[in-house]
Amino acid sequence: MAAYRWKSFFEDEDRPEKPRRYGVTEMRGPNYSLFSQNLLQDVFESMGEFVDGLKFAGGSHSLMPKDYIKEVTDMAHKHNVYVSTGDWAEHLLRKGPSSFKDYIAECKQLGFDTIEIEAGSLGVPEEALLRYVRLVKGEGLRAKPVFSIKVNRSDIPAKDNKAFGSYVVPAPRSSELVEDIDLLIRRAERCLEAGADVIMIDADEVCRQADSMRADAIAKIVGRLGLEKTMFDASNPKTSEWFIKQYGPNVNLFVEHSQVMGLECLRGRNLGRNHSSILGSSYFLF
Repeated sequence: MAAYRWKSFFEDEDRPEKPRRYGVTEMRGPNYSLFSQNLLQDVFESMGEFVDGLKFAGGSHSLMPKDYIKEVTDMAHKHNVYVSTGDWAEHLLRKGPSSFKDYIAECKQLGFDTIEIEAGSLGVPEEALLRYVRLVKGEGLRAKPVFSIKVNRSDIPAKDNKAFGSYVVPAPRSSELVEDIDLLIRRAERCLEAGADVIMIDADEVCRQADSMRADAIAKIVGRLGLEKTMFDASNPKTSEWFIKQYGPNVNLFVEHSQVMGLECLRGRNLGRNHSSILGSSYFLF
C-alpha cells in the first residue's frame, strides 16, 4: 500500500495484501460497453491494488478475438489480478459434454484463471454440476459455481371487501421468496466439497434496492458457507454499502469498475448508522 499514502485507515479495518482470500473485489470487464486496453490499463495502474479479479461478464469473451483476450489476461496477471469467465459455460453444453472440456482447455490457453458455472441456467442434475466442478479443478483452474436467489411477485389479490362495480385502487403486489435457501446452501456446500473455490451468489432480485434487502436469506447463506467462500453480486453502490455495513470489510463483492475506489473507501471506514454514503458521491464514480 506504499503507493497509496492517502490511505490512512486503521490496520484492523483494512484488507490484507493481495492475493486475498477474503475482502475480494471482483470487477466487471467488457459487457455493456466495450473496454479498450487503455481503459483497463488505466484502471489497473490507478486502482490495481484494490482489484482482485476481472470478469468477462455475459459471455463477452466469446465475441472477442483471441489475441485481444490473451493481451487482457496477460495485463491483468501483471497486476496480480485473476481473470474469470462469466455465465457462458451453460451454452456450450448444448453441443455435448465434450464441448465443455474443450471450453475449459481453451479458457486455460487464453489465460483465464476462474471458470464460472451457472448452476441455475445449466438445468442439470446435481451430480452433473459436481462433475463440471471437478473437470474445472482437474485442469488446474478455479471453479466458481453461481447460485441465484429468486423472488417471485405474488398474484394473490388483496383481502379487501369490494362492492360490485366499484373502482378499487390497485395495491402493489407483494414479493415472496420462492427459492429454497436451505436447498441452495446444501448444493453450494456439495460444490465446495467437490473442490469449488468460491460460491457466487447472484442476489440481484433481493439486492436491487437496499431498503428491501432480504437480510434473512443473506444471513443464512453467510452463516452456513462463511464470508471467505462466498461472493455477492453488488448490483449498485447502495448494495455494496449495505454489505459492508452488515458484514464488514472482509465480504467478497462483485462490482462495476466505476465502484472500485468508493468500495475500497468503504472497506476502510468504521461506518456508523447516520453516516452519509460516499458511494452516492459522483466524486468516486468515473
